[in-house]
Amino acid sequence: MKLLVTGGAGYVGSVCAARLVESGHEVVVVDDLSTGHADAVPDGARFVEADIADAAPTLLPEGFDGVLHFAAKSLVGESMVDPAKYWAGNVLTSVRLLDAMRDAGTPRLVFSSTAATYGEPDQIPIVETAPTRPTNTYGATKLAIDHAITSYAAAHGLAAVSLRYFNVAGAYGRFGERHTTETHLIPIVLQVALGTRAEISLYGNDYPTPDGTCVRDYIHVLDLAEAHLLALTHARPGEHQIYNLGTGTGFSNLEVVQACREVTAHPIPATFAPRRPGDPATLVASPHSATTALGWTPTHTTLHTIITDAWTFTQSRNHTHH
Repeated sequence: MKLLVTGGAGYVGSVCAARLVESGHEVVVVDDLSTGHADAVPDGARFVEADIADAAPTLLPEGFDGVLHFAAKSLVGESMVDPAKYWAGNVLTSVRLLDAMRDAGTPRLVFSSTAATYGEPDQIPIVETAPTRPTNTYGATKLAIDHAITSYAAAHGLAAVSLRYFNVAGAYGRFGERHTTETHLIPIVLQVALGTRAEISLYGNDYPTPDGTCVRDYIHVLDLAEAHLLALTHARPGEHQIYNLGTGTGFSNLEVVQACREVTAHPIPATFAPRRPGDPATLVASPHSATTALGWTPTHTTLHTIITDAWTFTQSRNHTHH
């Protein structure tokens, strides 16, 4: 298939683009490099540096079999202090992409949604029918895009799949996580092991969890990429399918830090800070729907596997070995 990958210079987008190229697809990456890296675009993909809303109406008439839409603003804290950046950058951009797809007759879409659409869950593990009550602007914008996709699928016959990610981690060869502003636990803990950060500060140790720290569902980025390849072939015209992507297992913040200590052989000092507002105690996905409908089974599910891949990538980026 000929596929347009928005945000293909970012973390998840680059891994998915690499897997698409390896699977024999023709890949065009569009990224404005606001948070992505040009050297993360995989070999064999054509790269267009542009704003998606501007580029889509120009590119899509070439004739594409589908779009994988990863590009987004995704910092939860920033979304609360600068909501305009998120409503414009996520929602308006996505609607313009949907319009360009409709005009060009592009038949399928795979969209990066998020567990943040659920907010504070009533039940664990979280299933797709759970109420959507986002607790931050970022989650609200992603949910708004999901609603837009649903109506475009119904009105225009678009075949669409939204994949709601839980905590993505790990790396795939030279493709990994390197955000300028890093907010994710595993990369931050690895910065301590690398020596670029003094200690890790964990928010809250009084949660109703086994060790008092937050519990999250970590999914290897390569397993995530496989779900996107499957979603492309399972998209149905006029339907918008939504699947949670996680492993169904949660690991606490302390368990993550301990696993990082074991993988890196570094002591990794950790301290506790007050809870952050809007942080649910436990977020774990039920992958049952994705497994049943897409035939998707995550295989890189141990914390050690995920952290080892992330650590290998982190060291290769810094060319220093401790």
